[in-house]
Amino acid sequence: MAVDVKVPSVGESVKEGMIHRWHVKSGDYIARDQVLVELETDKATVEVVAEAAGVITLSKKQGDTVAVGEVIASIDTAAAKPSGAAESPVAAVAAAPSATAQVAAKMDQGQALSPAVRRIVEETGMDPSKVQGTGRGGRLTKGDVLAQPAAPGQRAVAETKSPSQATMAAPARAAGSRLERREPMSMMRRRIAERLIQSQSTAAILTTFNEIDMTAVMALRAQYKDSFKEKYGVSLGFMSFFVKGAIEGLKAFPAINGWIEGHDIVYHDYFDIGVAVSSDRGLVVPVVRDADQLSFAESETAIGNFGKRARDGKITVDELTGGTFTVSNGGVFGSLMSTPILNPPQSGILGMHKIQDRPVVVNGQIVIRPMMYVALSYDHRIVDGREAVQFLVKVKECVEDPTRILLGV
Repeated sequence: MAVDVKVPSVGESVKEGMIHRWHVKSGDYIARDQVLVELETDKATVEVVAEAAGVITLSKKQGDTVAVGEVIASIDTAAAKPSGAAESPVAAVAAAPSATAQVAAKMDQGQALSPAVRRIVEETGMDPSKVQGTGRGGRLTKGDVLAQPAAPGQRAVAETKSPSQATMAAPARAAGSRLERREPMSMMRRRIAERLIQSQSTAAILTTFNEIDMTAVMALRAQYKDSFKEKYGVSLGFMSFFVKGAIEGLKAFPAINGWIEGHDIVYHDYFDIGVAVSSDRGLVVPVVRDADQLSFAESETAIGNFGKRARDGKITVDELTGGTFTVSNGGVFGSLMSTPILNPPQSGILGMHKIQDRPVVVNGQIVIRPMMYVALSYDHRIVDGREAVQFLVKVKECVEDPTRILLGV
């Protein structure tokens, strides 16, 4: 009996994807629930697992574009395991396995481990049965095992990242050579390109700037960072201050938290804040829902989890949709100033930048202060320049005097 492996539906707006990486090859004997392939859509990367054990035959190759519901492989469930055939990396167990490998092998009987997870488990000596999985059906993901602190006797493992279109360096050029390389754009990069063009062609985008003295926030973080992390298990970063400051600005100027639909302006009385996160495959913007109702600890936890899961390709389509405003931090890459582009259909995006010591005048005296340029790009069709400038002033006031955020003034 043959069982078809089909492209799953991952969201209403997703109609196709691209085969990013096969974890098996034709002729492999695979186990039920084993990861077969990673599919990249324009919003997220999805793992497809086997619904049955048997010998697999691939009908699509890496890089192929496939539609939702399309058959990409078939599993012969009646086939016996071929004698002498190469085993898939997940199903294979070493002839003389270590104690950790034995634990992983036992776990495989009920739940298959992906090649990346198995490698980390065997390198670190970790017991996978003691790790809570966040993948489909409770499966362990690479992010789950990387997030585990090393126990006594365990070895630490460094996370390695595969090269991507955005990060892969050009090969060394031989003298006199003039070679060219052609690589297909990823589904995510195609979607990013489409949305950038859409944003430029459908909105009247302007950008206004201001600068923020980060002295108070940096002093607050230095004073409480250890106790904050000890109590909440997460570091106190800068992003949550800017998210909270932006929300105060959006409350004062609600058009920036709205957008245009036809001849109507849709105002949102809630604050779903998109936080731009960089991953190997491109920039994604997961949404922190009802961000105004979250504490600093809850906000930092949500943002931190998104960052980790984005790097591991585990952000879901639902988490990438529905934001009303976006905050982006180009400063982590060293950007001193930029003009962020709108995330359609939103009408505003706040850009953070690098903190740099600069001379400024305070009370008639020239002093050195840690300063950050901030930028607000906005849709001038519904947001006036006066509102945009005053929004940034509100953010500046909140960040320079964080007690304003706590008091809501």
